[in-house]
Amino acid sequence: MTSQMMRAAVLTGPQALSIAMVPVPRPGSGEVLIRLEGCGVCASNVEPWEGQPWSSWPGQPGGMGHEGWGVIAALGEGVEGLAVGQRVTALTERSYAEFDVAPAAMVVPLPAALDGRPVPGEPVACAMNIFARSDLRSGQTVVIVGIGFLGAILTRLASDAGARVIAVSRRAETLALARAMGAAETIPMDDHWRIIEDVKRLTGGRMAERVIECVGRQWPLDLAGELVAEGGRLVIAGYHQDGPRQVNMQMWNWKGIDIASAHERDAGVRVAGLRAAVDALASGRLDLTPLLTGRYPLDDLGQALADTRDKPGAFVKGWVAL
Repeated sequence: MTSQMMRAAVLTGPQALSIAMVPVPRPGSGEVLIRLEGCGVCASNVEPWEGQPWSSWPGQPGGMGHEGWGVIAALGEGVEGLAVGQRVTALTERSYAEFDVAPAAMVVPLPAALDGRPVPGEPVACAMNIFARSDLRSGQTVVIVGIGFLGAILTRLASDAGARVIAVSRRAETLALARAMGAAETIPMDDHWRIIEDVKRLTGGRMAERVIECVGRQWPLDLAGELVAEGGRLVIAGYHQDGPRQVNMQMWNWKGIDIASAHERDAGVRVAGLRAAVDALASGRLDLTPLLTGRYPLDDLGQALADTRDKPGAFVKGWVAL
């Protein structure tokens, strides 16, 4: 069925990774063993890789990798509706390795339309669920703060839904990407008050009915709150994990805005988002080609994480080929 041992990345300290030979995991009851083809590199990996005060080492083999896809190698007891040899994407936790296991309920088959393509389904699922939580309506103005992989997909989804998208981002390359994904307006993310004035001008003083913050840092969150119209909705899509945040609750209260912290944890919602992601990719509604800008071997995972942090040139998202 499989070899007895596999290669897996192990975090051994701050910015320190090694490749270890470890036993191939065995699928338990209700689980699936996946021979991974690849795994996306998530920006949420950067802080753990750099080291956090609560970190401990070594990490789990394959740890941090949660955007994997591949081929089913074995089925645990009681698994139905899936087959060995079937190509899938899944919600897993240790996919910086040659194999990983996932609950069968968290595995979604990939249709033939996606054959030969990298399919990091989990981050696309996040985008689908964030978009749903935004409750966006046709004709509304949405400001997306931060155009990376997530912000670019949300730009496409929002523009396709009939919204007017204003994209705010640091790099000229990602502002150009936002325009390619359907943004009507772009604003360089450099000066707090000028950005506010630009959005005010572009909206006739109303500001935006929806603002989606996709950075995960204090200043973009502060900025996003300023850009929401009275009675609008602030959607927090950035993954804030480097410490506590302060918010201008007086302003939020005065504006009467809704706040959506849009990282889903309910398993059913997450897998529904994954199925929606696969459908969007297979139908051509979403195309990851311009977004997957860096392919790395497992041995270069450290470089992939550094590039995810530093975003050289036109970098958007990296993935590890396994």
